[in-house]
Amino acid sequence: MSVTPSSPGRTTRPEPRRATRPDRSTGGEPRAAAGDPSGNPLDRWPDVTGPPPGGALRAAVTERLVRHAFSRLPLRVRLPDGRTLGLGGPLLELRDPDAFHRRVGAHGLIGFGESYMAGEWDAPDLVGVLTVFADHVGTLVPAPLQRLRGVWARRQPKDQRNTVTGSRSNIQRHYDLSNDLFALFLDPTMSYSSAVFQTFPATHAQLPAAQHRKIDRLLDLAEVGPGTRLLEIGTGWGELAVRAAERGASVVSVTLSGEQRSLALERVRDAGVEDRVQVLLSDYRELTGEYDAVVSVEMIEAVGAEFWPEFFGVLDRRLKPGGRAALQAITMPHDRMLATLNTHTWIQKYVFPGGMLPSVEAIERVTRDRTALDLVRSDGFGPHYAETLRLWREGFHSSAAEVRSLGFDDIFQRMWDLYLAYSEAGFRSGYLDVRQLLFQKGEVTA
Repeated sequence: MSVTPSSPGRTTRPEPRRATRPDRSTGGEPRAAAGDPSGNPLDRWPDVTGPPPGGALRAAVTERLVRHAFSRLPLRVRLPDGRTLGLGGPLLELRDPDAFHRRVGAHGLIGFGESYMAGEWDAPDLVGVLTVFADHVGTLVPAPLQRLRGVWARRQPKDQRNTVTGSRSNIQRHYDLSNDLFALFLDPTMSYSSAVFQTFPATHAQLPAAQHRKIDRLLDLAEVGPGTRLLEIGTGWGELAVRAAERGASVVSVTLSGEQRSLALERVRDAGVEDRVQVLLSDYRELTGEYDAVVSVEMIEAVGAEFWPEFFGVLDRRLKPGGRAALQAITMPHDRMLATLNTHTWIQKYVFPGGMLPSVEAIERVTRDRTALDLVRSDGFGPHYAETLRLWREGFHSSAAEVRSLGFDDIFQRMWDLYLAYSEAGFRSGYLDVRQLLFQKGEVTA
């Protein structure tokens, strides 16, 4: 995969735009999934502050299953009495086995995550431990129980469906947490998606240039240049829109996050391209008009499988004949996608409500069957996302005091740490990938 794209028609900036941190009285207020920072932890985190009551038999069965799984994994699981399980490898410290088994027995992987949030288990190398689990994800649960997944696995809540109303709520629960929070661990470009590096291991100093390399490559794929009418679905904090405008494009960008839109508009003004960039607070399904190109960076993950046909239908309808759409998407293996399609996960409960990762096969199928879009290129670069996440997590750790000063408590910080480590492990194991996909809309024939 080429990681050094050409950048025709763009103006070079001497340094990245810096994220501003507006002084807002509500700037650090976690909402919804993150909980309310006022009051006591029991109110904010009702499913974390104590394990589920009862369920002794289920907990006992779970303990046997967990011990059997641990005994076959390249892990070192240390119990409170000093005994260890596993074949050796990264250390998992099981501090409260009883609470751990009760949570996992009652709520599966959601309980596993909540147990970490509660401090009932820990790991000096959290990414290493989670990478082992990701490497063995298909065999952790015995085959007979996997066949009964529909009985024991939780179903996705109906109130997290990505309807027009539901999408607004789901997006706000993550992206409207606080611009200040994201500015603490993202680089000055405020890019919240995988970068593309030239060398490994990556450093924090390389991150802004690596984010621009990713953006430029997408814009090159979509052939964005002077006069291009460009639609961006999912604004983020505005870096791609500004960079496209600097190439001479006319950009319409849409987001459902009021927090992101406010900062994106400020950054557009600071860059002096407000005459070429519109940032709309709008759902992608509400768009009108025709565009030469469409770009979207890691937004399809928030669409939901139910609405993938509608999402790609919008791309099809908004593109002119012969137009190009360049997407960056996190993907997972097709068989695992099918197995988890209707399952409610820890990530959905606490981090990305309504989220669902597609497979490349699912994307190919829906575009082939429901649109005039042809997938003409697909480039994967999962190891780059692992490095990006490592840098974000290091930045988050180094900003722990500032995160707390924004009103985010210790449970939130453990939740966010697990989210970043869990994601990094997914890419390090190869269980997850990130791809740049290029689609072209067929020309009208006589």
